[in-house]
Amino acid sequence: MPTVSLPEVPASSFDVVIIGGGPSGSSCAYWLAQAGWSVAVLEKKTFPRAKTCGDGLTPRAVRQLADMGLESVVAGVGHRYDGLRANGFGQVLELAWPGTDAFPSYGYTITRFDLDAAVAEHAAAAGATVVTGAEVLEATGIDAGLAGDGLGSCTGVVVKDKATGQTRSLTARYVVVADGANSRIGRSLGTHRNRAWPSGMALRGYFASDRHDDRFIESHLDIRDASGAIVPGYGWIFPLGDGRINVGVGLLSTDSRWKGVNTTKLMATFCDYAPSSWGISQETALGAATGGRLPMGLAVSPRVGSNVVVVGDAAGTVNPFNGEGISYGYETGRLAAAALAQAMCGGGIEALVDYDHQLDAAYGAYYRVARVFVRVISEPKIMALCVGAGMRSAWLMEEILRLMSNLMRADTLGAAELGYDALEALTRVIPESVADKLLAEV
Repeated sequence: MPTVSLPEVPASSFDVVIIGGGPSGSSCAYWLAQAGWSVAVLEKKTFPRAKTCGDGLTPRAVRQLADMGLESVVAGVGHRYDGLRANGFGQVLELAWPGTDAFPSYGYTITRFDLDAAVAEHAAAAGATVVTGAEVLEATGIDAGLAGDGLGSCTGVVVKDKATGQTRSLTARYVVVADGANSRIGRSLGTHRNRAWPSGMALRGYFASDRHDDRFIESHLDIRDASGAIVPGYGWIFPLGDGRINVGVGLLSTDSRWKGVNTTKLMATFCDYAPSSWGISQETALGAATGGRLPMGLAVSPRVGSNVVVVGDAAGTVNPFNGEGISYGYETGRLAAAALAQAMCGGGIEALVDYDHQLDAAYGAYYRVARVFVRVISEPKIMALCVGAGMRSAWLMEEILRLMSNLMRADTLGAAELGYDALEALTRVIPESVADKLLAEV
């Protein structure tokens, strides 16, 4: 079943309506449709469509795509890579992805132009009604029944067909909010971002390069502004295998010192600084760079109501350690699908509340450690000391990669696992506000 336009949708009522056809929305739709539920995905763009992203899939994301039966599609279109080449403070280390029983030891690069279309079409093939060019204007029948503790409920949505301008109402037993980082519908239902927690800003562009098929993605851990000062973030160069590379900078907005940094100038400085072998220049640029801001570390709440769940970027699930969001979109969409199926089988609101508990169990402690870590690393003196020392040890950086990419092993206590346990215990007894105060004294 292909994707359709709004006028082609015969039904007006579904078990589940999903607002947004990105990673979290399409993942949720696939798992629900495969289980036999009637699902409508409402995506305001028409696939394939461009999306600002680093275009890198870590082993976590590959695992989810494999579970959906899509790895062969990604392998056919994307570029497989073996690990991370870390650059910083005069050192270069090539780090292989750590192998575990749960995750593969490789990743892929693939544009969201290709990836999101493939996953949405896969959801449609499983039986979901994937509607493109359909902008959700508002949720209907909003009832703040769980005000203070949750999002309450709604009866459906009003949708506009962007090609004709005509509007239509769809009703649903349950509604999934998957409309991305800005999440206008989520905010209308009562979500809000904890502004005291770190957020990310990123800018990326495409360049032609002879090194487009490099076997490593590359990160630069000591990016600097135009004055030469180190800023809290990193630069990346991701080979796409099709003649292009994805080049970008990510900045952590951890405190007022970094909120005024011009990411466009930061990007230009990084492009000038990047190794000349990549051939990054104005002449090889394939268009203007684009960017955006991302809430991180479960900064958005509430995430459930009596018949509403929030997933992916709309729930602020981006990993603060590395800015990765795609895998967490797939994972939270899958968790939400399981909770919704349980709710529709009689579990009711308790099943949705359990989804929220599962998010906390899966990511809560890890993201708490990450939030403290990025606050610490935002201090240039500490960053230079920690990263400079780490880059002198391949073994240590491999363990840091395992921790930052959330690929720790459940059955083995290596350095990454022991280090994480120590950090997690420390964050339980030292609140984030105390860490901020200590940093202010550095």
